[in-house]
Amino acid sequence: MLLSSIPISSIRAFEAAARTGSFRDAANELHLTPSAVSHAIRKLEGAMGTVLFERSARAIRLTPAGENLMRHAGAAFDNLRRGIEEVAGRGPQLLRVHCAPSFAAQWLAPRLARFMAAEPKLEVRLAAGTEYARFSNDDFDIDIVYGQPRAEGVEVMSLGEETVTPLCTPELAKKIRKPKDLFDQVLIRSEVKQVQWHQWFSANGLEAPAIHGMRFDRSFLAIAMATSGLGVTLESTRLAEREIATKRLVAPLSGRSVDIRYVGHHLVFPRASQQRRPIRVFTEWITRELAAGRPV
Repeated sequence: MLLSSIPISSIRAFEAAARTGSFRDAANELHLTPSAVSHAIRKLEGAMGTVLFERSARAIRLTPAGENLMRHAGAAFDNLRRGIEEVAGRGPQLLRVHCAPSFAAQWLAPRLARFMAAEPKLEVRLAAGTEYARFSNDDFDIDIVYGQPRAEGVEVMSLGEETVTPLCTPELAKKIRKPKDLFDQVLIRSEVKQVQWHQWFSANGLEAPAIHGMRFDRSFLAIAMATSGLGVTLESTRLAEREIATKRLVAPLSGRSVDIRYVGHHLVFPRASQQRRPIRVFTEWITRELAAGRPV
């Protein structure tokens, strides 16, 4: 079969539908109707003499033949997109990053000046939110998520272990010599954090007290309140590294208690886009920053 006998528009419709997992999402991306996308794919299946999608009332799924074709078509269209970006782009290349709010505010945003200085031809757009980015609508190139990603068709890169320990102002730290001393302090909670006070107390052989202190839904708020002297927060030293470096916060029980270590954040991007230069240089840069472990 000659490639010239297959309309490129049909292959484009197939690639978009396979990448997004939806005729409707593919239609929105291509500015077509879902029926037009479906018709184009039917035409492609007829020309190739094979079925590319298993169709049901609620979903579509690639057949083995469809998966095989997508491996080639996906790579080809990704190469084409990169070529157009490189050749036709007169301004900076755009990198759209979605990020968990506390990681964005406490760690990523303060470092972006370094990245942009190293990559002056890249323009970065940063958005923060608790919902995971949907790559199918092509709004973002990269997502930095808190917790374990659930999306399919993505590459997931762990951002390494974080240490969670009690943090407070130096003045308050003078009153805290052993874990039991925390019973007399206001304990600040970050409600969405995976590591909570009861886990820390358990790791240190104590039963957690009833916590009547302040509760926040973001780590950056808990860190800010601890910095103001409100009480003691249980937080990641990575997220609080600027406050620790400037001695606005200290770990009063460092070396005298058991800290908790866990992997809190992951970097995620579509598998089909992993060779795009903006994604590649960003992932390489963030890996170097994490390895260096230097505060801003």
